[in-house]
Amino acid sequence: MGRSQTSGFEAAGDEPIAVIGLSCRLPKASSPQELWRLLSGGESAVTRVPADRWTPPSTEPEAADGKAEEGAPRGGFLDRVDTFDAGFFGISPREAVAMDPQQRLVLELSWEALEEAGLVPGTLRGSELGVFVGAARDDYATLYRRGEGRTVDHHAMTGLHRGLIANRVSYVLGVHGPSMVVDTGQSSSLVAVHLACESLRRGESDIALAGGVNLNIARESAREAAAFGGLSPDGECFTFDARANGFVRGEGGGLVVLKPLRGALADGDFVHGVIRGSAINNDGLSDTLTTPSRQAQEALLARAYRRAGVTPTDVGYVELHGTGTKVGDPIEAAALGAVLGAGRDTPLPVGSIKTNIGHLEGAAGIAGLIKALLQLRLRRLVPSLNFATPNPDIPLDELNLRVQRESEPWAVSSGPLVAGVSSFGMGGTNCHVVLSASPVPEDDEPSLSGPTGIAAGPAVVPWVVSARSVEALRAQAGRLAEWAVSPAGEGISLVDIGRS
Repeated sequence: MGRSQTSGFEAAGDEPIAVIGLSCRLPKASSPQELWRLLSGGESAVTRVPADRWTPPSTEPEAADGKAEEGAPRGGFLDRVDTFDAGFFGISPREAVAMDPQQRLVLELSWEALEEAGLVPGTLRGSELGVFVGAARDDYATLYRRGEGRTVDHHAMTGLHRGLIANRVSYVLGVHGPSMVVDTGQSSSLVAVHLACESLRRGESDIALAGGVNLNIARESAREAAAFGGLSPDGECFTFDARANGFVRGEGGGLVVLKPLRGALADGDFVHGVIRGSAINNDGLSDTLTTPSRQAQEALLARAYRRAGVTPTDVGYVELHGTGTKVGDPIEAAALGAVLGAGRDTPLPVGSIKTNIGHLEGAAGIAGLIKALLQLRLRRLVPSLNFATPNPDIPLDELNLRVQRESEPWAVSSGPLVAGVSSFGMGGTNCHVVLSASPVPEDDEPSLSGPTGIAAGPAVVPWVVSARSVEALRAQAGRLAEWAVSPAGEGISLVDIGRS
């Protein structure tokens, strides 16, 4: 893993928090490795609404006032949200049916994130591990209650209550740290990360799982989004572009495993990146309830970098909230230009993962955070899609900003690479997180194959596969075999796979 190096982390500010594990399930990307291929290849995961979801808003019957609902029948979707190995988590089939798929997905993501961090979930029982999950919708409750002839049993309340998305994880793991679902609208998941970091700094949690989830499975929520007027009729996010006319919806989830940096380094954990600081605030009284405030965003950015002990001109990239709306984009750009663009020798690169996978609403912030972490680790910036002509209300040159349009190396400066991630809620709750690269450099060319340093080893190593049923064991072995011969498995040490 390389030598220990903590330079650049002694500046006054918040205690640094290490990201020691991560997992994601996003459109066309069921792992961080697959997400990186999508992002670095400049691909879009936005497609037509699957036939098994709902009738797209644009083809719904006319509303009562005679006006057709707006919004293109497109979005970013997961392939399957109806499958779940209930027995693995000790859940009965009947109880699983009543569980919101968001609960099921977060259970799976939690297990995967802990394994990726090198932590055996069973060893965490009794610990002060905290669980912080952003979630802003409960589509499954709508579907469940809509079901004609359905018998509502005693599992419905725990299955449909949004707070159980986090609490179920704490129960399955047997951990005692804070456990909560955070709903601040579209900023929910990044606010969850902020709260997790604060919990670690206060000593409430020893380790924390933080992130968010969002599934678009009910036509009612699609109608709400269309009626609100925020959806792009083109079914794309044209972030900072002259064509910006709204967002396209996305779904999925992601989690990070967090630990104080000093503890992670002492324990020899692999560090994906470091959260140097973060801040949250609210717009307060702006033009309307849902109109962003430039002044509030500027104050947020200034506070976040002050708490992180980072000079704004040292920031090398910002992952935008960047929904592609006519009002929101120019306000976000103006605030960034005022706080981070001023005094720079070269324009600040910015981009938005929403152009690749859509707007994940309650899980949007964690998707952007994972993208920024991957860029920091790989020391490479990836393209933001759908940008051709700058929005006339966003003077990029004057603001000293540039939209990242190509995949290119992230130039290494004298200090650690630094990135910012923004996420803003519809009701004005804003969050910004400051990240930097790991202080433990990888000895070789950076890759996403996991911790390195075990290149030498026996000629034959076992790949141990475990499960809680014969069917699950075969499925697990099959997935491993498929992965080993896929592009994702290229160049990865066979010994490393056995160790993992």
